[in-house]
Amino acid sequence: MANQAAFLEAIKNGYTFKGEHFKLGCAILDGEVVAGADVNLPLKTLNRHGLIAGATGTGKTKTLQIIAEGLSDASVPVLLMDIKGDLSGIAAAGANNPKIEERYQKIGGQWSPAAYPAELLSLSQEKGARLRATVSEFGPVLLSKILELNDTQAGLVGMIFKYCDDSKMPLLDLKDFKKVLQYVAAEGKAELEKDYGKISTTSTGTILRKVIELEQQGAGLFFGEKSFEVDDLLRISDDGRGMISIVRVSDIQDRPKLFSTFMLSLLAELYATLPEEGDMDKPKLVMFIDEAHLIFQEASDALLQQIETIIKLIRSKGVGIFFCTQNPMDVPPSVLGQLGLKVQHALRAFTANDRKSIKQTAENYPLSDFYKTDELLTQIGIGEALITCLNEKGTPTPLAATMLTSPRSRMDVLTGTEMDSLVSGSKLAKKYNQEIDSQSAYEILTAKLEEAAEKTAAAPAPKAGRPKEEKSVLESMLDSPVARQVGRTAASVITRSLLGALGLGGKSKKKGSWF
Repeated sequence: MANQAAFLEAIKNGYTFKGEHFKLGCAILDGEVVAGADVNLPLKTLNRHGLIAGATGTGKTKTLQIIAEGLSDASVPVLLMDIKGDLSGIAAAGANNPKIEERYQKIGGQWSPAAYPAELLSLSQEKGARLRATVSEFGPVLLSKILELNDTQAGLVGMIFKYCDDSKMPLLDLKDFKKVLQYVAAEGKAELEKDYGKISTTSTGTILRKVIELEQQGAGLFFGEKSFEVDDLLRISDDGRGMISIVRVSDIQDRPKLFSTFMLSLLAELYATLPEEGDMDKPKLVMFIDEAHLIFQEASDALLQQIETIIKLIRSKGVGIFFCTQNPMDVPPSVLGQLGLKVQHALRAFTANDRKSIKQTAENYPLSDFYKTDELLTQIGIGEALITCLNEKGTPTPLAATMLTSPRSRMDVLTGTEMDSLVSGSKLAKKYNQEIDSQSAYEILTAKLEEAAEKTAAAPAPKAGRPKEEKSVLESMLDSPVARQVGRTAASVITRSLLGALGLGGKSKKKGSWF
Protein backbone atom coordinates (compact mmCIF):
# COMPACT_ATOMS: atom_id res chain seq x y z
CA MET A 1 0.00 0.00 0.00
CA ALA A 2 2.89 2.32 0.71
CA ASN A 3 4.05 1.70 -2.84
CA GLN A 4 0.57 2.58 -4.14
CA ALA A 5 0.48 5.76 -2.05
CA ALA A 6 3.83 6.83 -3.46
CA PHE A 7 2.60 6.01 -6.95
CA LEU A 8 -0.60 8.04 -6.48
CA GLU A 9 1.39 11.02 -5.22
CA ALA A 10 3.81 10.79 -8.17
CA ILE A 11 0.98 10.71 -10.72
CA LYS A 12 -0.91 13.57 -9.07
CA ASN A 13 2.22 15.71 -8.93
CA GLY A 14 3.13 14.85 -12.52
CA TYR A 15 -0.29 15.27 -14.16
CA THR A 16 -1.85 18.20 -12.31
CA PHE A 17 -1.71 21.38 -14.40
CA LYS A 18 -2.66 25.01 -13.82
CA GLY A 19 -3.72 25.75 -17.38
CA GLU A 20 -6.39 24.13 -19.57
CA HIS A 21 -6.21 20.36 -19.76
CA PHE A 22 -8.40 17.33 -20.35
CA LYS A 23 -8.49 13.82 -18.91
CA LEU A 24 -6.97 11.00 -20.97
CA GLY A 25 -7.47 8.23 -18.45
CA CYS A 26 -6.48 6.84 -15.05
CA ALA A 27 -3.12 5.29 -14.12
CA ILE A 28 -2.61 1.57 -13.50
CA LEU A 29 -0.27 -0.11 -11.01
CA ASP A 30 0.23 -3.89 -10.79
CA GLY A 31 -2.63 -4.44 -13.22
CA GLU A 32 -5.18 -2.43 -11.21
CA VAL A 33 -6.55 1.08 -11.81
CA VAL A 34 -5.56 3.39 -8.94
CA ALA A 35 -8.53 5.56 -7.97
CA GLY A 36 -7.76 9.28 -8.22
CA ALA A 37 -4.60 8.81 -10.31
CA ASP A 38 -5.95 10.84 -13.24
CA VAL A 39 -3.72 11.28 -16.27
CA ASN A 40 -4.37 14.65 -17.90
CA LEU A 41 -2.96 16.33 -20.99
CA PRO A 42 -2.02 20.03 -20.81
CA LEU A 43 -3.09 22.05 -23.86
CA LYS A 44 -0.12 24.38 -23.44
CA THR A 45 2.42 21.80 -24.64
CA LEU A 46 0.40 20.00 -27.32
CA ASN A 47 2.17 22.06 -29.98
CA ARG A 48 5.30 20.07 -29.04
CA HIS A 49 4.05 17.19 -31.22
CA GLY A 50 3.39 13.59 -30.27
CA LEU A 51 3.43 9.89 -31.08
CA ILE A 52 0.67 7.29 -30.82
CA ALA A 53 2.12 3.82 -31.42
CA GLY A 54 1.18 0.19 -30.91
CA ALA A 55 0.44 -3.11 -32.61
CA THR A 56 -2.64 -3.64 -34.76
CA GLY A 57 -5.85 -3.84 -32.73
CA THR A 58 -4.49 -2.26 -29.52
CA GLY A 59 -6.57 0.94 -29.75
CA LYS A 60 -4.37 3.53 -31.49
CA THR A 61 -7.18 4.95 -33.62
CA LYS A 62 -9.49 5.29 -30.62
CA THR A 63 -6.75 7.12 -28.71
CA LEU A 64 -6.38 9.49 -31.64
CA GLN A 65 -10.14 10.00 -31.54
CA ILE A 66 -10.13 10.74 -27.79
CA ILE A 67 -7.38 13.37 -28.09
CA ALA A 68 -9.07 14.97 -31.13
CA GLU A 69 -12.33 15.23 -29.15
CA GLY A 70 -10.57 16.81 -26.18
CA LEU A 71 -8.93 19.39 -28.44
CA SER A 72 -12.19 20.20 -30.21
CA ASP A 73 -13.95 20.66 -26.84
CA ALA A 74 -11.19 23.15 -25.96
CA SER A 75 -11.85 25.15 -29.18
CA VAL A 76 -8.72 23.87 -30.95
CA PRO A 77 -9.18 23.00 -34.67
CA VAL A 78 -8.01 19.51 -35.64
CA LEU A 79 -6.84 18.00 -38.94
CA LEU A 80 -7.02 14.20 -39.30
CA MET A 81 -5.29 12.21 -42.05
CA ASP A 82 -7.71 9.31 -42.43
CA ILE A 83 -5.62 6.65 -44.18
CA LYS A 84 -7.73 3.61 -43.29
CA GLY A 85 -11.07 5.38 -43.74
CA ASP A 86 -12.20 4.73 -40.16
CA LEU A 87 -12.24 8.23 -38.62
CA SER A 88 -15.38 9.72 -40.17
CA GLY A 89 -17.49 8.42 -37.25
CA ILE A 90 -16.26 11.36 -35.16
CA ALA A 91 -19.04 13.37 -36.84
CA ALA A 92 -21.72 11.16 -35.24
CA ALA A 93 -22.61 10.49 -31.60
CA GLY A 94 -21.43 7.24 -30.05
CA ALA A 95 -23.60 4.62 -28.33
CA ASN A 96 -23.23 3.40 -24.76
CA ASN A 97 -22.52 -0.25 -24.03
CA PRO A 98 -21.63 -2.40 -20.99
CA LYS A 99 -17.88 -2.25 -21.72
CA ILE A 100 -17.91 1.56 -21.56
CA GLU A 101 -19.87 1.49 -18.30
CA GLU A 102 -17.41 -1.01 -16.79
CA ARG A 103 -14.45 1.13 -17.88
CA TYR A 104 -15.87 4.30 -16.31
CA GLN A 105 -16.60 2.50 -13.04
CA LYS A 106 -12.85 1.91 -12.84
CA ILE A 107 -11.49 5.25 -14.05
CA GLY A 108 -14.23 7.49 -12.64
CA GLY A 109 -16.23 10.25 -14.32
CA GLN A 110 -19.26 10.13 -16.57
CA TRP A 111 -19.54 9.15 -20.23
CA SER A 112 -21.99 10.90 -22.54
CA PRO A 113 -22.36 10.58 -26.33
CA ALA A 114 -21.47 13.53 -28.57
CA ALA A 115 -21.17 14.24 -32.30
CA TYR A 116 -18.35 16.61 -33.25
CA PRO A 117 -18.33 19.36 -35.90
CA ALA A 118 -16.54 17.81 -38.86
CA GLU A 119 -15.63 18.58 -42.45
CA LEU A 120 -14.73 15.91 -45.02
CA LEU A 121 -11.83 16.75 -47.35
CA SER A 122 -10.33 14.77 -50.23
CA LEU A 123 -7.26 14.69 -52.48
CA SER A 124 -9.08 12.68 -55.14
CA GLN A 125 -12.63 11.79 -56.11
CA GLU A 126 -13.60 10.70 -52.59
CA LYS A 127 -16.57 12.45 -51.00
CA GLY A 128 -15.59 15.81 -49.52
CA ALA A 129 -14.20 19.24 -50.36
CA ARG A 130 -11.32 18.96 -52.85
CA LEU A 131 -7.79 19.89 -51.77
CA ARG A 132 -5.77 21.39 -54.61
CA ALA A 133 -2.72 23.56 -55.21
CA THR A 134 -1.28 25.06 -58.38
CA VAL A 135 2.18 24.12 -59.61
CA SER A 136 3.23 27.79 -59.40
CA GLU A 137 2.23 28.00 -55.76
CA PHE A 138 3.97 24.71 -55.03
CA GLY A 139 7.27 26.29 -56.05
CA PRO A 140 10.41 25.06 -57.87
CA VAL A 141 12.38 24.04 -54.78
CA LEU A 142 9.72 21.79 -53.29
CA LEU A 143 8.79 20.36 -56.68
CA SER A 144 12.45 19.49 -57.34
CA LYS A 145 12.73 17.73 -53.97
CA ILE A 146 9.59 15.69 -54.56
CA LEU A 147 10.84 14.68 -58.02
CA GLU A 148 14.26 13.86 -56.50
CA LEU A 149 16.16 15.93 -59.06
CA ASN A 150 19.89 16.57 -58.99
CA ASP A 151 21.30 20.10 -58.75
CA THR A 152 21.45 20.60 -62.52
CA GLN A 153 17.88 19.44 -63.04
CA ALA A 154 16.64 21.49 -60.08
CA GLY A 155 18.35 24.54 -61.57
CA LEU A 156 16.49 23.97 -64.84
CA VAL A 157 13.17 23.75 -62.99
CA GLY A 158 13.97 27.06 -61.28
CA MET A 159 14.78 28.57 -64.69
CA ILE A 160 11.45 27.36 -66.09
CA PHE A 161 9.50 28.88 -63.20
CA LYS A 162 11.36 32.17 -63.69
CA TYR A 163 10.62 32.15 -67.43
CA CYS A 164 6.93 31.50 -66.81
CA ASP A 165 6.80 34.29 -64.23
CA ASP A 166 8.48 36.74 -66.62
CA SER A 167 6.23 35.68 -69.51
CA LYS A 168 3.01 35.92 -67.48
CA MET A 169 2.26 32.23 -68.01
CA PRO A 170 0.64 30.65 -64.95
CA LEU A 171 1.64 27.07 -64.15
CA LEU A 172 -1.63 25.75 -62.75
CA ASP A 173 -1.49 21.99 -63.26
CA LEU A 174 0.93 19.29 -64.43
CA LYS A 175 -0.35 19.65 -67.99
CA ASP A 176 1.02 23.19 -68.00
CA PHE A 177 4.39 22.13 -66.60
CA LYS A 178 4.78 19.28 -69.11
CA LYS A 179 3.91 21.62 -72.00
CA VAL A 180 6.57 24.12 -70.92
CA LEU A 181 9.14 21.33 -70.56
CA GLN A 182 8.40 20.15 -74.10
CA TYR A 183 8.55 23.73 -75.41
CA VAL A 184 11.92 24.59 -73.84
CA ALA A 185 13.40 21.34 -75.16
CA ALA A 186 12.36 22.15 -78.77
CA GLU A 187 10.83 25.31 -80.25
CA GLY A 188 11.59 27.56 -77.29
CA LYS A 189 15.12 26.36 -76.57
CA ALA A 190 16.83 29.22 -78.41
CA GLU A 191 14.56 31.78 -76.75
CA LEU A 192 15.36 30.59 -73.23
CA GLU A 193 19.07 30.07 -73.83
CA LYS A 194 19.33 33.67 -75.02
CA ASP A 195 18.05 35.10 -71.73
CA TYR A 196 18.41 32.36 -69.10
CA GLY A 197 21.35 30.14 -70.00
CA LYS A 198 22.10 26.77 -71.55
CA ILE A 199 19.45 24.03 -71.48
CA SER A 200 20.24 20.32 -71.54
CA THR A 201 17.79 18.25 -73.57
CA THR A 202 18.76 15.23 -71.48
CA SER A 203 17.75 17.06 -68.29
CA THR A 204 14.37 18.13 -69.68
CA GLY A 205 13.69 14.54 -70.73
CA THR A 206 14.56 13.21 -67.27
CA ILE A 207 12.37 15.79 -65.54
CA LEU A 208 9.46 15.00 -67.88
CA ARG A 209 9.71 11.28 -67.09
CA LYS A 210 9.68 11.98 -63.36
CA VAL A 211 6.66 14.28 -63.71
CA ILE A 212 4.83 11.50 -65.56
CA GLU A 213 5.74 9.07 -62.75
CA LEU A 214 4.26 11.49 -60.19
CA GLU A 215 1.20 11.91 -62.39
CA GLN A 216 0.70 8.14 -62.46
CA GLN A 217 0.39 8.20 -58.66
CA GLY A 218 -2.61 10.53 -58.96
CA ALA A 219 -0.90 13.89 -58.56
CA GLY A 220 -2.80 15.19 -61.59
CA LEU A 221 -5.88 15.45 -59.37
CA PHE A 222 -3.93 17.32 -56.71
CA PHE A 223 -2.49 20.11 -58.87
CA GLY A 224 -4.88 22.72 -60.22
CA GLU A 225 -7.46 25.28 -59.20
CA LYS A 226 -9.10 26.26 -56.94
CA SER A 227 -6.30 26.38 -54.37
CA PHE A 228 -7.28 25.40 -50.84
CA GLU A 229 -6.87 28.15 -48.25
CA VAL A 230 -5.07 27.33 -45.00
CA ASP A 231 -7.47 29.55 -43.04
CA ASP A 232 -10.23 27.02 -43.76
CA LEU A 233 -8.42 24.54 -41.52
CA LEU A 234 -8.50 26.94 -38.56
CA ARG A 235 -12.24 27.31 -38.11
CA ILE A 236 -14.29 27.24 -34.94
CA SER A 237 -17.86 25.87 -35.14
CA ASP A 238 -20.91 27.88 -34.14
CA ASP A 239 -21.04 26.12 -30.74
CA GLY A 240 -17.44 27.15 -29.94
CA ARG A 241 -15.79 23.79 -30.54
CA GLY A 242 -12.83 23.39 -32.88
CA MET A 243 -13.73 22.12 -36.35
CA ILE A 244 -12.35 18.64 -37.12
CA SER A 245 -11.23 18.41 -40.75
CA ILE A 246 -10.95 14.81 -41.96
CA VAL A 247 -8.78 14.30 -45.06
CA ARG A 248 -9.98 11.04 -46.60
CA VAL A 249 -6.92 9.48 -48.24
CA SER A 250 -7.79 5.78 -48.01
CA ASP A 251 -7.51 5.52 -51.81
CA ILE A 252 -3.86 6.73 -51.94
CA GLN A 253 -2.26 4.54 -49.29
CA ASP A 254 -0.54 2.57 -52.08
CA ARG A 255 0.86 5.83 -53.53
CA PRO A 256 3.26 7.03 -50.84
CA LYS A 257 4.96 9.63 -53.06
CA LEU A 258 1.66 11.49 -53.52
CA PHE A 259 0.92 11.30 -49.80
CA SER A 260 4.35 12.56 -48.78
CA THR A 261 4.09 15.31 -51.43
CA PHE A 262 0.82 16.47 -49.95
CA MET A 263 2.01 16.30 -46.35
CA LEU A 264 5.27 18.19 -46.84
CA SER A 265 3.62 20.87 -48.96
CA LEU A 266 0.89 21.35 -46.36
CA LEU A 267 3.43 21.68 -43.54
CA ALA A 268 5.49 24.10 -45.62
CA GLU A 269 2.46 26.28 -46.41
CA LEU A 270 1.31 26.31 -42.78
CA TYR A 271 4.77 27.44 -41.78
CA ALA A 272 4.88 30.09 -44.51
CA THR A 273 1.38 31.43 -43.80
CA LEU A 274 0.99 31.42 -40.02
CA PRO A 275 2.64 34.14 -37.90
CA GLU A 276 5.07 33.44 -35.08
CA GLU A 277 3.13 32.97 -31.85
CA GLY A 278 5.67 32.21 -29.12
CA ASP A 279 4.26 30.49 -26.03
CA MET A 280 0.50 30.00 -26.35
CA ASP A 281 -2.01 28.68 -23.83
CA LYS A 282 -3.20 26.18 -26.44
CA PRO A 283 -2.34 25.30 -30.06
CA LYS A 284 -3.88 26.98 -33.10
CA LEU A 285 -4.09 23.65 -34.94
CA VAL A 286 -3.20 20.03 -34.20
CA MET A 287 -2.66 17.56 -37.03
CA PHE A 288 -2.88 13.76 -36.69
CA ILE A 289 -1.20 11.59 -39.32
CA ASP A 290 -2.49 8.01 -39.18
CA GLU A 291 -0.28 5.26 -40.67
CA ALA A 292 2.61 7.75 -40.53
CA HIS A 293 5.10 5.26 -41.98
CA LEU A 294 3.64 6.12 -45.41
CA ILE A 295 5.35 9.51 -45.22
CA PHE A 296 8.76 8.02 -44.56
CA GLN A 297 8.92 4.71 -46.40
CA GLU A 298 9.83 6.16 -49.82
CA ALA A 299 11.11 9.56 -48.72
CA SER A 300 14.56 10.58 -49.95
CA ASP A 301 17.20 11.88 -47.55
CA ALA A 302 16.52 15.43 -48.73
CA LEU A 303 12.79 15.03 -48.10
CA LEU A 304 13.37 13.56 -44.63
CA GLN A 305 15.65 16.47 -43.79
CA GLN A 306 12.99 18.98 -44.80
CA ILE A 307 10.31 17.16 -42.78
CA GLU A 308 12.58 17.16 -39.74
CA THR A 309 13.32 20.87 -40.12
CA ILE A 310 9.68 21.84 -40.55
CA ILE A 311 8.67 19.81 -37.49
CA LYS A 312 11.33 21.56 -35.42
CA LEU A 313 10.15 25.01 -36.47
CA ILE A 314 6.39 24.76 -36.94
CA ARG A 315 5.59 24.48 -33.23
CA SER A 316 6.49 28.16 -32.88
CA LYS A 317 3.53 28.84 -35.18
CA GLY A 318 1.19 27.10 -32.73
CA VAL A 319 0.86 23.89 -34.77
CA GLY A 320 1.22 20.43 -33.23
CA ILE A 321 1.79 17.24 -35.26
CA PHE A 322 0.96 13.75 -34.01
CA PHE A 323 2.23 10.63 -35.76
CA CYS A 324 0.19 7.43 -35.41
CA THR A 325 1.99 4.22 -36.41
CA GLN A 326 2.42 0.58 -35.43
CA ASN A 327 6.05 0.76 -34.38
CA PRO A 328 7.89 3.83 -33.06
CA MET A 329 10.89 2.70 -35.12
CA ASP A 330 8.85 3.59 -38.24
CA VAL A 331 9.56 7.23 -37.39
CA PRO A 332 13.16 8.38 -38.05
CA PRO A 333 15.12 9.08 -34.83
CA SER A 334 15.64 12.72 -35.83
CA VAL A 335 11.85 13.19 -35.90
CA LEU A 336 11.12 10.94 -32.93
CA GLY A 337 13.34 13.10 -30.72
CA GLN A 338 11.07 16.11 -31.39
CA LEU A 339 7.89 14.45 -30.05
CA GLY A 340 6.82 15.61 -26.58
CA LEU A 341 3.75 13.40 -25.97
CA LYS A 342 4.18 9.65 -26.31
CA VAL A 343 1.27 7.23 -26.11
CA GLN A 344 2.53 3.66 -26.44
CA HIS A 345 0.02 0.84 -26.78
CA ALA A 346 1.02 -2.81 -26.55
CA LEU A 347 3.72 -4.27 -28.80
CA ARG A 348 3.93 -7.93 -29.79
CA ALA A 349 7.15 -9.97 -29.48
CA PHE A 350 6.98 -12.71 -32.13
CA THR A 351 10.57 -12.55 -33.39
CA ALA A 352 14.05 -11.57 -32.23
CA ASN A 353 13.70 -8.31 -34.14
CA ASP A 354 10.43 -7.64 -32.30
CA ARG A 355 12.14 -8.14 -28.93
CA LYS A 356 14.98 -5.83 -29.98
CA SER A 357 12.47 -3.20 -31.08
CA ILE A 358 10.62 -3.44 -27.76
CA LYS A 359 13.86 -2.94 -25.83
CA GLN A 360 14.70 0.13 -27.95
CA THR A 361 11.19 1.51 -27.46
CA ALA A 362 11.42 1.11 -23.68
CA GLU A 363 14.64 3.12 -23.68
CA ASN A 364 12.79 6.09 -25.22
CA TYR A 365 10.67 6.51 -22.08
CA PRO A 366 11.54 8.05 -18.70
CA LEU A 367 12.92 5.66 -16.09
CA SER A 368 10.26 4.53 -13.62
CA ASP A 369 10.42 3.27 -10.04
CA PHE A 370 7.08 1.50 -10.52
CA TYR A 371 7.36 -0.30 -13.89
CA LYS A 372 9.63 -2.60 -15.83
CA THR A 373 8.87 -0.82 -19.07
CA ASP A 374 10.07 -3.45 -21.56
CA GLU A 375 7.96 -6.17 -19.87
CA LEU A 376 4.92 -3.94 -19.52
CA LEU A 377 4.94 -3.09 -23.23
CA THR A 378 3.84 -6.64 -24.08
CA GLN A 379 1.36 -6.98 -21.20
CA ILE A 380 -0.93 -3.92 -21.32
CA GLY A 381 -4.40 -4.58 -22.68
CA ILE A 382 -6.56 -3.08 -25.42
CA GLY A 383 -7.49 0.51 -24.61
CA GLU A 384 -4.50 0.85 -22.28
CA ALA A 385 -1.19 2.60 -22.98
CA LEU A 386 2.05 3.87 -21.50
CA ILE A 387 1.97 7.67 -21.44
CA THR A 388 4.40 10.49 -20.85
CA CYS A 389 4.07 14.11 -21.96
CA LEU A 390 5.67 17.49 -21.36
CA ASN A 391 4.37 19.48 -18.41
CA GLU A 392 3.81 23.22 -18.52
CA LYS A 393 7.49 23.80 -17.76
CA GLY A 394 8.53 21.60 -20.69
CA THR A 395 9.90 18.66 -18.67
CA PRO A 396 8.66 15.06 -19.13
CA THR A 397 5.96 13.75 -16.80
CA PRO A 398 6.36 10.39 -14.99
CA LEU A 399 5.65 7.29 -17.04
CA ALA A 400 2.05 6.17 -16.46
CA ALA A 401 0.44 2.94 -17.61
CA THR A 402 -3.07 4.24 -18.25
CA MET A 403 -6.57 2.90 -18.79
CA LEU A 404 -7.88 5.37 -21.35
CA THR A 405 -11.25 7.07 -21.52
CA SER A 406 -13.65 6.10 -24.33
CA PRO A 407 -14.48 8.22 -27.37
CA ARG A 408 -17.80 10.05 -27.09
CA SER A 409 -18.33 9.96 -30.84
CA ARG A 410 -19.08 6.87 -32.92
CA MET A 411 -16.32 4.25 -32.95
CA ASP A 412 -17.15 3.33 -36.52
CA VAL A 413 -17.46 4.99 -39.93
CA LEU A 414 -20.28 7.10 -41.31
CA THR A 415 -22.62 5.45 -43.79
CA GLY A 416 -22.63 6.59 -47.41
CA THR A 417 -25.90 8.45 -46.82
CA GLU A 418 -24.47 10.22 -43.77
CA MET A 419 -21.40 11.27 -45.76
CA ASP A 420 -23.57 12.60 -48.58
CA SER A 421 -25.58 14.62 -46.08
CA LEU A 422 -22.43 16.05 -44.47
CA VAL A 423 -20.91 17.03 -47.83
CA SER A 424 -24.15 18.49 -49.22
CA GLY A 425 -24.33 20.86 -46.24
CA SER A 426 -20.65 21.84 -46.46
CA LYS A 427 -19.75 25.39 -47.43
CA LEU A 428 -16.23 24.22 -48.28
CA ALA A 429 -17.48 21.62 -50.74
CA LYS A 430 -19.47 24.31 -52.56
CA LYS A 431 -16.39 26.55 -52.55
CA TYR A 432 -13.78 24.06 -53.81
CA ASN A 433 -15.57 21.35 -55.80
CA GLN A 434 -16.22 23.46 -58.90
CA GLU A 435 -13.94 22.65 -61.84
CA ILE A 436 -11.90 25.66 -63.07
CA ASP A 437 -9.77 25.65 -66.22
CA SER A 438 -8.24 29.10 -66.49
CA GLN A 439 -6.01 30.15 -69.36
CA SER A 440 -2.52 29.10 -68.40
CA ALA A 441 0.83 28.04 -69.85
CA TYR A 442 -0.63 25.14 -71.87
CA GLU A 443 -3.17 27.27 -73.71
CA ILE A 444 -0.78 30.21 -74.19
CA LEU A 445 2.04 28.10 -75.64
CA THR A 446 -0.34 26.09 -77.83
CA ALA A 447 -1.73 29.29 -79.31
CA LYS A 448 1.77 30.68 -79.90
CA LEU A 449 2.89 27.55 -81.73
CA GLU A 450 -0.28 27.34 -83.82
CA GLU A 451 0.02 30.99 -84.84
CA ALA A 452 3.68 30.55 -85.74
CA ALA A 453 2.88 27.46 -87.82
CA GLU A 454 0.09 29.29 -89.69
CA LYS A 455 2.35 32.25 -90.50
CA THR A 456 5.10 29.96 -91.72
CA ALA A 457 2.68 28.10 -93.99
CA ALA A 458 1.16 31.34 -95.38
CA ALA A 459 4.48 33.14 -96.03
CA PRO A 460 5.32 33.63 -99.79
CA ALA A 461 8.32 31.86 -101.25
CA PRO A 462 11.44 34.06 -101.57
CA LYS A 463 12.17 35.57 -105.01
CA ALA A 464 15.01 34.11 -107.03
CA GLY A 465 18.32 35.81 -106.60
CA ARG A 466 17.34 37.58 -103.39
CA PRO A 467 18.42 36.44 -99.92
CA LYS A 468 15.79 34.65 -97.86
CA GLU A 469 14.15 37.09 -95.46
CA GLU A 470 11.53 34.89 -93.82
CA LYS A 471 11.09 35.44 -90.16
CA SER A 472 12.17 32.65 -87.90
CA VAL A 473 9.60 30.66 -85.96
CA LEU A 474 10.82 32.45 -82.83
CA GLU A 475 10.29 35.92 -84.39
CA SER A 476 6.86 34.92 -85.66
CA MET A 477 5.82 33.80 -82.21
CA LEU A 478 7.11 36.95 -80.56
CA ASP A 479 5.33 39.19 -83.11
CA SER A 480 2.03 37.31 -82.95
CA PRO A 481 -1.09 38.96 -81.51
CA VAL A 482 -1.25 36.25 -78.85
CA ALA A 483 2.29 37.02 -77.69
CA ARG A 484 1.57 40.76 -77.64
CA GLN A 485 -1.61 40.09 -75.64
CA VAL A 486 0.39 38.02 -73.16
CA GLY A 487 2.76 40.95 -72.78
CA ARG A 488 -0.07 43.42 -72.17
CA THR A 489 -2.29 41.33 -69.95
CA ALA A 490 -1.42 40.80 -66.31
CA ALA A 491 -2.27 37.15 -65.80
CA SER A 492 -2.82 35.73 -62.32
CA VAL A 493 -0.12 36.98 -59.98
CA ILE A 494 2.19 34.15 -58.97
CA THR A 495 4.14 34.55 -55.80
CA ARG A 496 6.04 32.01 -53.85
CA SER A 497 7.60 32.62 -50.45
CA LEU A 498 10.75 30.63 -49.83
CA LEU A 499 10.86 29.62 -46.20
CA GLY A 500 14.03 31.48 -45.30
CA ALA A 501 16.97 29.17 -45.44
CA LEU A 502 14.64 26.21 -46.00
CA GLY A 503 13.67 27.24 -49.50
CA LEU A 504 10.33 25.46 -49.10
CA GLY A 505 6.80 26.05 -50.29
CA GLY A 506 5.55 29.45 -51.20
CA LYS A 507 2.89 31.91 -50.29
CA SER A 508 0.00 31.56 -52.62
CA LYS A 509 -1.61 34.17 -54.69
CA LYS A 510 -3.76 35.28 -51.82
CA LYS A 511 -3.27 35.22 -48.11
CA GLY A 512 -3.93 31.87 -46.51
CA SER A 513 -4.14 29.86 -49.70
CA TRP A 514 -2.20 26.66 -50.14
CA PHE A 515 1.27 26.50 -51.63
